[in-house]
Amino acid sequence: MTAKWIGRLGKPEAIDLFARHVSSGKADFFTSVGIDFVIGRREGPYLWDLDGEKRLINTHCNGGVFNLGHRNPRILGVLRAALEELDIGNHHLLSEQRAALAQKLAGLLPGDLQYTVFGVSGGEAVDLAIKVARSYTGRQTIVSAHGGYHGHTGYALATGDEKFRAPFGPQLPGFRQVPWEDQDALEAALREGNVAAVILETIPATYGIAVPREGYLRAVRDLCDRYGALYIADEVQTGLGRTGKLWGFEHEGIVPDIVVLGKGLSGGFYPMSATCFRAPLEKVFHEDPFIHISTFGGAELGCPVAAEVLDIASDPAFLENVRAMGALFAERFVELRAKYPKLVVGLRQRGLMMGIEMVNDMCGPVFTKAAYDNGFLSIYAGNYKRVAQLLPPLTTDRALAEDILERVDAALGVVDGIMGN
Repeated sequence: MTAKWIGRLGKPEAIDLFARHVSSGKADFFTSVGIDFVIGRREGPYLWDLDGEKRLINTHCNGGVFNLGHRNPRILGVLRAALEELDIGNHHLLSEQRAALAQKLAGLLPGDLQYTVFGVSGGEAVDLAIKVARSYTGRQTIVSAHGGYHGHTGYALATGDEKFRAPFGPQLPGFRQVPWEDQDALEAALREGNVAAVILETIPATYGIAVPREGYLRAVRDLCDRYGALYIADEVQTGLGRTGKLWGFEHEGIVPDIVVLGKGLSGGFYPMSATCFRAPLEKVFHEDPFIHISTFGGAELGCPVAAEVLDIASDPAFLENVRAMGALFAERFVELRAKYPKLVVGLRQRGLMMGIEMVNDMCGPVFTKAAYDNGFLSIYAGNYKRVAQLLPPLTTDRALAEDILERVDAALGVVDGIMGN
């Protein structure tokens, strides 16, 4: 049997084909828990099952890939225009498209975050950030936080949770983890010396939308300065408006040495990530500018897409809508916490980066299934399972927000009943 790329297989045939040629484990898992959803049509905040019988509101958005919804018409128009003139390009050669996109990023980032090297995934961008930090400082140790997540590629994997590393062999040398928000532990690690960089998600999503206490990231910046380490801000999920500011670290008024971007930079259409760094760090590439290459990084078809994403995300009216919708969710969650006092601990939130905190680790997985049954996609935080991530598109309006909140209420009612409250 030969599958057609656009024409539709039947849903059972698609599941069978996926199981036989992509991942039998995933196919078995999703069918066993009653989430045998195969993505078919997609538009705006919605996903439809391949057979058209079920529609979901996407409140996961692939961690920010679909910040602007599915098949955003502005982004789609830019991509169609680019297809008339461009292709991937050649990563060895100079590129007008990459230069223009890098200039736009430099104009939107604070301080002298002037240079950008593009990739195709957040993990690739993190790997490069670590390479730059080690080369620039002449040091080797990279410090990250327990429970964090920076990707599945080589160096990125070494900064993350052991459960992702263990199946693939021993930990790489030169990596150390400290507890999230433990300022004393971080300083102790820095004091030992040889630390090239500290890498932190501005808000660790996989660790349960762990919004840092006020002043913590400023303290991290100060400690890095004191001990001569670089500060790498992983903004793959918090960047591009998710928190109500263009960059999540703006809430602390700091300037990192390196900023890693991804996911939403794609506009949901063309894979794009970026490692942005302060001007002095560019000297790493002076002796040999070809020491790092990425065949598809900064593909010229994707550059106009990413530039349009930046134009949308940096619009003050767009960011104001994120803040307004965040305030609406916060207000309604006061009511939901009162309605389910034995289940709901609270809403972990900054802008539209939200996590529903419940009483124990069973709640997150149960909520994910209850959400699915009530027509919206929400994934529990893998490294802190009592939290269900709630990441609606940043284009959410009041009507959609109210719809989501009604469905969240229904899902919480299911979880509350299962938990015996």
